[in-house]
Amino acid sequence: MNSTPAVDDLRNQLVDQIVAERPLPAAVERALRTVRRELHLPGLDPADAYADKAVSIKENPNGPLPLSCASVPTTVAMMLAQLDVQPGDHVLEIGAGTGYNAALLSELVGPDGQVTTIDIDSDVALHARDALNRAGYEHVRVMERDGLKGAPEHAPYDRIVATVGVWDVPATWWQQLDDGGRLVLPLRWRGQTRSVALTRHSNTLVSDDMELCGFVPIVGQEGERTIELANGTVRLHHDRDQPVDPDLLGDVFSTPLTELWSDARVGSQETFDGIWLRATASDDTVCRIEVTGQALEDGVRRPAIPGRSPALVSGNSLAYLIAERDNADPVQPARLGAAGYGPDGSDLARSLVAHISAWSTDRTAVPGMAIHPAATLLDDLPTGHDILKEDSRIVLAYEQKPE
Repeated sequence: MNSTPAVDDLRNQLVDQIVAERPLPAAVERALRTVRRELHLPGLDPADAYADKAVSIKENPNGPLPLSCASVPTTVAMMLAQLDVQPGDHVLEIGAGTGYNAALLSELVGPDGQVTTIDIDSDVALHARDALNRAGYEHVRVMERDGLKGAPEHAPYDRIVATVGVWDVPATWWQQLDDGGRLVLPLRWRGQTRSVALTRHSNTLVSDDMELCGFVPIVGQEGERTIELANGTVRLHHDRDQPVDPDLLGDVFSTPLTELWSDARVGSQETFDGIWLRATASDDTVCRIEVTGQALEDGVRRPAIPGRSPALVSGNSLAYLIAERDNADPVQPARLGAAGYGPDGSDLARSLVAHISAWSTDRTAVPGMAIHPAATLLDDLPTGHDILKEDSRIVLAYEQKPE
């Protein structure tokens, strides 16, 4: 099936837009200009196929998030750059989606490489298989398989990439990734998700890049818990190792509100998600708060972002990030602070303001991450803040700058 000049123009315009925002390795840019995304999204207008947005391909009847979707092209490009695929590599993709990413991977590994993509959903796997055949990538291996199990019969892999959100690194992926190989995955901890690029060094995965992202969660991992407060109008999303008790927090929003403000200010287009990341590297009380419109009408203080803002929760108290416009500074008109509720709300608000201030001194800094098997002894871990999951221990540490 031949492409048309008009569709080629749309594809190149999209890649031009991506490259203008983020320079890409030449091989990744070339693959994006080669693979025809519209063939993986049949029935969709080409203009929409080449818009920088996600496209759902299978809705979830039991939840708000789709079961599968075509990721935002900017995010696809970012993760491929993180993965650093080389010609001849053997690559495993967790989450087949539309097959588009597998086609890009096939371009990157070249004729001497191999790409295996797996998906737990039979409809999604069939969609990917049909699209890859239609686009001329019949040699890509598509398997209907639980992504958490990987594909050991074709291991070891030089590269593993997950295109679904994960809460933990399964032991099976460790076993199937070659020593020196790279793993890129949207990893979730303390309520936020980052695309983390890791290299395996024996029994340790070490990060060298970390980018904000959002993905449909993988089926089968249930490390995150949700509790509802204020008659279901406020939700707290927390990790299972965090002792968040809904009974203790039942009346928290009927207590007096404390507002504390930092000296940090941001512009209207400036991201401040780094505050959340900074807090997770030292504080085990961090989770995510979601405040509905009804809660706001009922008088709950508006978080900085109502649907997803960092919160600190301890016992019968909580605090969360707030923002307020102050036109005294036209360049950075928003100031950042914390709202606290409960007996210890003021203390938690002060802790959150301290996290804001620490972030503000170096707003682009990201922590190093080292991931170890869960059974690793504490004495064998590097210096940093550790978070225990089912199969792994995560250690986060910001580089100490000389005085």
